[in-house]
Amino acid sequence: MDEVEDKRARFDYANLAFFIFKVFRPILMKKCIINFRKNFFGGKIVSDKSESLTKLEEDEKYNRLTALKLFAMTSSMVISVNELAPFGKTGPTAVFYLLLAGLIWFVPITQMAGEMASVDGWDKGGIFTWVKGSLGDRAGWTAMFYQWIHITVGMNTMMYVIIGALSITFDTPWFNTTPSIRFLLMMIIIWSITLVEMVGVKKIGHIAEWLFGLGIALPVILLIITFFVYLFQGRPLYMHLSWNNIFPHHLTGATLVAFVPFVLAFCGGEASAPHAKYLENPKKYSTVMLALAVTAISFDLLGSTAIGMTIPKDQIQNSTGFVYAFGKILDSIGLPGDVIKKFISVLLAAGIIGELGNWLAGPSQGMFEAAKEGYMPKFFAKSTDRDVPMRLIVLQTLIVTASAILITFTSGKNSDFAFNVSLAATTAQYLMVYILMLISYIVLKVKHGNLKRSYYMTRSNGLGVIIAIIALVITVVAFFISFIPAQGTPTELKGVYVWTMIGLCLIVTILPLVIYHYHHRFKQTKYKQKN
Repeated sequence: MDEVEDKRARFDYANLAFFIFKVFRPILMKKCIINFRKNFFGGKIVSDKSESLTKLEEDEKYNRLTALKLFAMTSSMVISVNELAPFGKTGPTAVFYLLLAGLIWFVPITQMAGEMASVDGWDKGGIFTWVKGSLGDRAGWTAMFYQWIHITVGMNTMMYVIIGALSITFDTPWFNTTPSIRFLLMMIIIWSITLVEMVGVKKIGHIAEWLFGLGIALPVILLIITFFVYLFQGRPLYMHLSWNNIFPHHLTGATLVAFVPFVLAFCGGEASAPHAKYLENPKKYSTVMLALAVTAISFDLLGSTAIGMTIPKDQIQNSTGFVYAFGKILDSIGLPGDVIKKFISVLLAAGIIGELGNWLAGPSQGMFEAAKEGYMPKFFAKSTDRDVPMRLIVLQTLIVTASAILITFTSGKNSDFAFNVSLAATTAQYLMVYILMLISYIVLKVKHGNLKRSYYMTRSNGLGVIIAIIALVITVVAFFISFIPAQGTPTELKGVYVWTMIGLCLIVTILPLVIYHYHHRFKQTKYKQKN
């Protein structure tokens, strides 16, 4: 018996090694490593303002984006399957939370971002430029730092889902329950993606377009189709919707904290704003954001309903819930669910890898603008020949590594706890960005109405301020309730949850202020990228 188990263990590890080699071999080729060393260590930083215009035009031409590519890049940041399982676990009130977060919060946020991005001189640098223009240097830098660093924890959440999907594909549940194995796989994923970032915005956008279609959109669409077949066959439903149960009747800690993942599901719509300068027609930015809002709400609403109605609540797991639900539905309608869900797991993992790539590229572009302005040491005011700020991306990956160590090893074998902490910490940190962004928009409408812009959420300053205040109230409330442990958190881990949240948020809050305190030293000479 022991010999059989030993052989099986060796077989599992052999499968793991073969999988790692096969998937990541292309990006570990010698040429890629050599280019990484060249771009990270051998770039140039110059302060001469008379750089070649021809080189700038060639760079922008190389990175030129269509509206569809920008939609794909931004969609892979916003539309995700990571939160669908928690949504389904919430029950009928998920419909109310989705519509509240989507219509009352997300749509105004994207339209405000569109208006601020269209202000003359505010089209470069994203949230850094917007907040700086309204609230000053310190606030602009702080907002940019919050946006850039929040995803360092959020990437852990994405990687937990990737590992959960692969554990189903290879029938290796220990991927998901052994902290050391989980951490090793996370490091392989994140550092491999970091190497790929060297190819530039255009190629990242092209890769994201395909991975989003195959790994995010296709699995969700297939889930929705199989769900309708499930309904047509009259299969049992584990969740029923009515006017009496979609609204939360009691505002308890459990009902409030359930709202947190719904807010996070719609975060990130503004993160691709720094890429707007590469659009063939920059005025299409606001149209792309509106299309994104409609698509995100539809996907999340149908996907979460499909999971909640077909799977008993106590059988839904956060990191593996989507794939598990898919397999159960397929089995119920007479299809080989165990086989097909393995294929879906691979697609899902690929889609989230594309999402990770965009989150490394997007906020780093805005952070790079801040570095060139002297808000960070000159070491980071450098990019590759293809306008990729590799030093900032590597720094971000190092921070991801540190947060992965903290969360993965404190959670032990409880993969759902690690997922919940990552989800809540990401939400809290990102909401700090939106608090500053919304205040900036209010100041823009009240004090800077004369600034020329090509797009308006509304031309009425009063109405714009009211909409922003409503979104701000939702944001502040969601921030504070993110510190409440999720329902089902083991009693012995509730203290770990709260203190981890407090510690992470305190570090993130204080760190940019400390860096800003010394920024005058960095600004003695303004460094600008040589294009």
